[in-house]
Amino acid sequence: MAYEPNREDYQRLSLQFMRSADRMGPLAAARAFAGFGRRFSQDRDSLPQDDADRAFGLVARATTVIDYELPFSDDDKALELIKKGHELLDEALLLDEHCFDALRMQQASQIASFDGYYDFLRTEGDDVRAWCLRQHEHALKREGGERGRIAANLALRPFIRWRAMQASKAVICGRNKDAIDIARELMRIDPDDEADVRYTALIALAKVEDEQGLEELCRKGAQIEARRGMPATQDAWTQLARIALAYKSHDLVGARDAITRLAETHPNALSALAIQRELPDGVFSRLVTQPRSEDELILAISESTVLLQEGRDKEGRGALGAWLREECLGRLGHDERAHVFADEVEWGVGREAE
Repeated sequence: MAYEPNREDYQRLSLQFMRSADRMGPLAAARAFAGFGRRFSQDRDSLPQDDADRAFGLVARATTVIDYELPFSDDDKALELIKKGHELLDEALLLDEHCFDALRMQQASQIASFDGYYDFLRTEGDDVRAWCLRQHEHALKREGGERGRIAANLALRPFIRWRAMQASKAVICGRNKDAIDIARELMRIDPDDEADVRYTALIALAKVEDEQGLEELCRKGAQIEARRGMPATQDAWTQLARIALAYKSHDLVGARDAITRLAETHPNALSALAIQRELPDGVFSRLVTQPRSEDELILAISESTVLLQEGRDKEGRGALGAWLREECLGRLGHDERAHVFADEVEWGVGREAE
């Protein structure tokens, strides 16, 4: 689900631009390509595109509004952003009824319950899969080589995002085995897991205490990250899942060791683990963060709320969440603890220092 929509919009229009350049001579094509980036950023509508491309461009704009501006806006600005986001998605669907990203995002705001939204994604998912697979096959037949591969990959992405969102909501609804099955399906379709759906599966595997399944997925994840040229250090979801499994099996030494590793690989990890901030889920896809960054850890902690808040107490923390908070506070210095308490007060979580 960690897709960047503006980059995808650029890819889509660059493919259309290359198709139009096929009709030009070499020199004219070279001159045209030289100005593509400027036209994309300053005059996108002047580039060759069909209604499906125009619709996705609107989805990219809606994603910026809904996923990256709305969560950090004040109440007055929020109403304006919500209206703008809805208008962009409505317009996208008028241009392209098969713009499944727009449909999925639109329904996220119109279906009130998690279970209702999950059921919508489940019941409509097969039709989305069939349509996207047809577009995938069409792209492969129309164009060969690298261009055909990119076009086919783009054609499948709306379905992958659809199923990945379904997996995420399955965890929230307590349907952890469904989430695991969906992740396995998507990783068969895309062994490189561009959607990072394995992160959702790690949470689900920790929830059902499937240590063998978790370790198998961790090995696959390490192979994926090696192919991406990522450092060997583990991502935040993997380490949080291991903390949860160790804690559930009463292996506090193992849980503490995993906290130490997480603190070594992510900046300000102890403070983030103590605060346990919850963020709104991305509607287009999982929010984009830098690997091994504090933002990655904060996002992973938020998505791991189902683990941290099991058996919630009057302060809203579960057994693991409360233990993790106290463990991390104990490792922080006085000034760092004061920062944690101040942050909790600002965000309205936890309790103020006594």
